[in-house]
Amino acid sequence: MDIKLLVATHKKYQMPSDSIYIPLHVGAEGKNPIEGFIPDNTGENISTKNPYYCELTGLYWAWKNLDAEYIGLCHYRRYFSMAKHIPKSEDEKFKLVLNNKQAEELLSSTEIILPKKRNYYIETIYNHYKHTMYIEPLDIAGQVLQEKYPEYVKEFEGLKHTTKMHAFNMFIMKKEMLDKYCTWLFDILGEVEKRVDTSQYSDFHKRFFGRISERLLDVWIKTNHISYKEVQVIDMQNINWANKIKSFLIAKFTGKRYEKSF
Repeated sequence: MDIKLLVATHKKYQMPSDSIYIPLHVGAEGKNPIEGFIPDNTGENISTKNPYYCELTGLYWAWKNLDAEYIGLCHYRRYFSMAKHIPKSEDEKFKLVLNNKQAEELLSSTEIILPKKRNYYIETIYNHYKHTMYIEPLDIAGQVLQEKYPEYVKEFEGLKHTTKMHAFNMFIMKKEMLDKYCTWLFDILGEVEKRVDTSQYSDFHKRFFGRISERLLDVWIKTNHISYKEVQVIDMQNINWANKIKSFLIAKFTGKRYEKSF
């Protein structure tokens, strides 16, 4: 299989050695090039929108410019892994990222590889977004679906009833399927962009396009009854779970939104 797994990054960072990984400098427009990394401002691109669209500028670049049988997206500090036990050492973690052989085995019996679902347990995906971010852009995305893609509304409304989601905009799928997904996704986000005044938000909250797309991925998969296999995500940088859970609870019970990533 011809598999290309893009690693979205905004800085120089260690990369996996397996040939399926392609380091992609997202938000490259106007920035100094990163040696050995492909910039997302070549060909047809939306590199200038990176402060708002996050890693989706890399996805857009792949959609428009990359030729491969399968295309995927991960992050410089988050990768798929088949390992059952994750070590703390970053060097040891890199040895455990998904490799070409493992990806081929998974894709031989499913349509998409996805990260294991994140479970928020005590609140729904919609309510979590409402408590931690500004809900208006997500609601507007729902309005766009109602107007342009009404067959997806049922699963979008399902975000108000489920506590689980496939996060991080991470996946691997056939190029033909990626074409369909991106055509749908970027049409919706483009309409949202027309209707939301981003100047009212801080730089952190202006990045809602990437966050909305995380929620829309499951809406698209469920509506189209697409088969998938879940693989765990390995974080290269150790997470401060105590701080993350504390901020989550404060947002839920006091209404204090997030002001930074964790």
